Amino acid sequence: MMIPSLKDQVSATEWQARVDLAAAYRLVALFGWDDLVYTHLSMRVPGEADHFLINPYGLFFEEITASSLIKVDHAGRPLQETRFPVNPAGFVIHSTVHAARPEVACVMHTHTPHGVAVAAQAEGLLPLSQQSGFILNALAYHDYEGVALRDAERPRLAADLGGAMWMILRNHGLLTVGRTVGEAFQNMYLLEMACRIQILAQSGGAALTRVGQPIIADMLAQAREVSVGQGADLVWPGLRRRLDRQLPGYDT
Repeated sequence: MMIPSLKDQVSATEWQARVDLAAAYRLVALFGWDDLVYTHLSMRVPGEADHFLINPYGLFFEEITASSLIKVDHAGRPLQETRFPVNPAGFVIHSTVHAARPEVACVMHTHTPHGVAVAAQAEGLLPLSQQSGFILNALAYHDYEGVALRDAERPRLAADLGGAMWMILRNHGLLTVGRTVGEAFQNMYLLEMACRIQILAQSGGAALTRVGQPIIADMLAQAREVSVGQGADLVWPGLRRRLDRQLPGYDT
């Protein structure tokens, strides 16, 4: 599908945000985390506090390009000409988080089988793996209220997220935030892996060993140490290189 390039029509900072977000959409497809067209990622437009980028509803994630992303305001109005609609549930979730968390640049939401399976469990994410240990000190939960279409849900969603970097939407899926696209993506990778490991461990039928709370309490500091202070910047360039090899074309 040919979509005219916006590279020369937007600022350099907006174009970079578009390229990074399009890369994240394609990586979600590459990792198998997409759900046809029924989930969504968003990115705040740098320097435009009330505007963010979101997917053109109807394109599959492996089709999304920097130019196809739609810039919207916090009322959900597209700020550019587009032939595509905006996912109404995506708009409610993402606009709520962006409004509540001004330090957050990127919001990611998925409906993966392992993520939804853990979201359906009464205890939620369990301290069964190193991956879960990195998350549990900054994990929030939000109870299911149906498809996220109603404005009335916004204050509860924002309050439940609070200052957390990870959220499990009960019976629904996973949500992560980040100060960069790379950080939000790495946060989603950790949460998805922790959920997959939990389901695999539970399916084995044997008694499970939980990581103790004193160890969990120190693991955010350990995460900073193991990433040699670089955080997601340690892996995001490599993820982009993988995408360039396997699913190029997002940066158009």
